[in-house]
Amino acid sequence: MSEFDLTIRNGRVITASDDFTGDIGVLDGRIVAVGNALAAGRKDIDATGRLVMPGGIDSHCHVEQLSSMGVLCADDWYSASVSAAFGGTTTIIPFAAQHKGNSLRQVAEEYAASAAAKSVIDYSYHLIISDPTEQAIKHDLPHLVGQGISSFKVFMTYDRLKLNDSQLLDVFAAAAQERALAMVHAENNDVILWIARHLLNNGCTAPKYHAVSHSPIAEGEATHRAIQLASVLDVPIMIVHVSAADALRSIQAAQILGAPVYGETCPHYLLLTAADLDLPGVEGAKYCCSPPPRDENSQEMLWRSLKGGVLQLVSSDHAPYRFDASGKIPDGDSTTFKRIANGLPGLELRMALLFSEGVLKGRISMNQFVALTSTNHARMYGLYPQKGTIAPGADADLVIWDAERKVTIAAAGLHDAAGYTPYEGRKLTGWPETVLSRGRVVVANERLHVERGSGRFIARGTPAPLRVEREISAQSGFLRSLFNKAKGGASV
Repeated sequence: MSEFDLTIRNGRVITASDDFTGDIGVLDGRIVAVGNALAAGRKDIDATGRLVMPGGIDSHCHVEQLSSMGVLCADDWYSASVSAAFGGTTTIIPFAAQHKGNSLRQVAEEYAASAAAKSVIDYSYHLIISDPTEQAIKHDLPHLVGQGISSFKVFMTYDRLKLNDSQLLDVFAAAAQERALAMVHAENNDVILWIARHLLNNGCTAPKYHAVSHSPIAEGEATHRAIQLASVLDVPIMIVHVSAADALRSIQAAQILGAPVYGETCPHYLLLTAADLDLPGVEGAKYCCSPPPRDENSQEMLWRSLKGGVLQLVSSDHAPYRFDASGKIPDGDSTTFKRIANGLPGLELRMALLFSEGVLKGRISMNQFVALTSTNHARMYGLYPQKGTIAPGADADLVIWDAERKVTIAAAGLHDAAGYTPYEGRKLTGWPETVLSRGRVVVANERLHVERGSGRFIARGTPAPLRVEREISAQSGFLRSLFNKAKGGASV
């Protein structure tokens, strides 16, 4: 009888730190051996000439979520998880979004039930907190963190989601108390609204003005303010979907001073620019997201920040809406830039885009590719070492990658429900060939091999940045002790 359920042979195994040719033995859904000439498994996969990497983790995507404008994502848990799997991603962490007046616990429970019934790959979810009431902060949040939801997102823009500075401090204090990670959408709402009002008053309504209204200054100011507010309590924060040079400079400056500040960017900021919004009619709406794509100089700074470690994650920020009145353009051809649903599809293409444009063009290394698409996500959000690595004891979440396959992107060949892609016609090299989740073959021969609802919820532990013991300042320590005393808890 074989000692392995599955053996993957002769692949070039790439992790965030290693690069070698060898075999991987899998038993009961976990990796149990990594070496050379391992015994035959009950099933063998020959990976000769292929890369074998940890399955991707996308820690920022929007699935089956109602936007602040009341528009539902095109993808539910089934279509999104299928799309992720075909792109080499084996774990997704989207958002259970609380809108004002909603019970945070009820939102989370309903979201979890939908995921359990539909997802084909493993998953967790973050919370979006838009109504930080006493019930939400004192009772619901600690309960949900105890259930393995150890991260939550807050907004500094969008009228129906944004928190004021006092509320941000309440949430940051709760993050410190519960040893959770706060994620911040950093844009100055008043700056955006002021510019947008003057544009609209002057008849500037086309999609390209979305990028004008979401000025880099709005992102830079809000990023700096979020970092300063978090420093009051010395609490780690993740600035999500970084696009602008000013925001990058604030993150880097904080890191140089030793602050626990982390950053994420997305493929559309690396590969698209504001010029893509300048198309006839409302075609530019296909490229509208917040923050918007910037310019070539910003792209270059982002690539350098990935290579240099200023930014730790590349996520898709997949936010799919149909390109019709039910989604992106609610008023059809008359839709102004302020009415366009914000967000782009990109879950399936995240890894292939970064591999082709990053690794093969020498902007990042193979090891950095794995870190940026998998390992750092696992560490940052409390999944490591169960996910994000190839080592004995880890889940057998693996992607066998054809580094030479050439692909021309077409929406018709993708598996999300948006119906379009902002990368239509782009030529890539490198594509996932076989995708495994806990040793199960999920995708092979361009076919799905698992059933809806076969993915599992992964309860997450303390995010890695919070495991690092740091000497905090007397002021922040005193303020945190006051907060904890008011909450009836022990000092952090």
